[in-house]
Amino acid sequence: MGSLTQACSSSSSLAKSVFSLASSSPSRRKITRHYSSSFFRASTSPLASVCVDSKEVRSTDLVDLEYAELNLKYKISEEVGHVRIRQHVNPLSSSFSTPAPVPAWEEVYKDPSLPLMVDIGSGSGRFLLWLAKKNAESGNYLGLEIRQILVKRANFWVNELGLSNAHFIFANAMVSFDQLISSYPGPLEFVSILCPDPHFKKRHHKRRVVQKPLVDSILQNLKPGGKIFVQSDVLDVAQDMRDQLDEEAKVLEHVDTVDTEEGWLRENPMGIRTEREIHAELEGARIYRRLYQKKILIDSIQ
Repeated sequence: MGSLTQACSSSSSLAKSVFSLASSSPSRRKITRHYSSSFFRASTSPLASVCVDSKEVRSTDLVDLEYAELNLKYKISEEVGHVRIRQHVNPLSSSFSTPAPVPAWEEVYKDPSLPLMVDIGSGSGRFLLWLAKKNAESGNYLGLEIRQILVKRANFWVNELGLSNAHFIFANAMVSFDQLISSYPGPLEFVSILCPDPHFKKRHHKRRVVQKPLVDSILQNLKPGGKIFVQSDVLDVAQDMRDQLDEEAKVLEHVDTVDTEEGWLRENPMGIRTEREIHAELEGARIYRRLYQKKILIDSIQ
């Protein structure tokens, strides 16, 4: 492991607005990370600012720094053991065609009436765990992940952290999203799809998670004013997600704060980067982001 040659810390208060924007701007040769706002209302806490020379540090080191507050073992836990991740899973396989059972929400969350954030393709889960820990009293967090071993480890971490507002479900979102979310007692306030499996070959594009049925299900369950955040380090994938969501212009509007000229968000608005995002940025890749909000229609008010 490379040595960390520079580290700096400062403090600031986390924004209480649901979508105050993070103020990080990592370059290709030196990466500076600032923790800023988080989803829902966040209480004031120290802001960690870490400066490291990317020539001497691996992306896994940067991931550990980003999520240092969680103090979790990256690869190993007592119950789960070593975790090997299969990168590309075929969601159209018959083994993933059975809808996930609906949990007893009052057993999963301390208060199942709180606003819900759903992260589709939650991966290791640390991104969602960080948000849940920051907002323990103001929102619930649900990760849907098609790799069962990652779900098992993420829920182990939920217990380690003593969180009562985070949960992970082994599920194919293309099959299970509507059944799961329509049963949730509280409002669906936020959906994120962050760096999903790209399935590069054209004949495999039908495996991509953002398909018309899932978009329809998200829009049906999302509360008026709720938001959808998508991003990818693969331009073709980001454009595909953007095009499908742009087609829903009658229901969705693009949140264009701090956009680039091409229409992509410059910064991640969540206050922390995903693990894939950290890896990609260290390699010099660009992250393509879009944030949408469900329109508050007059009919929904009456």
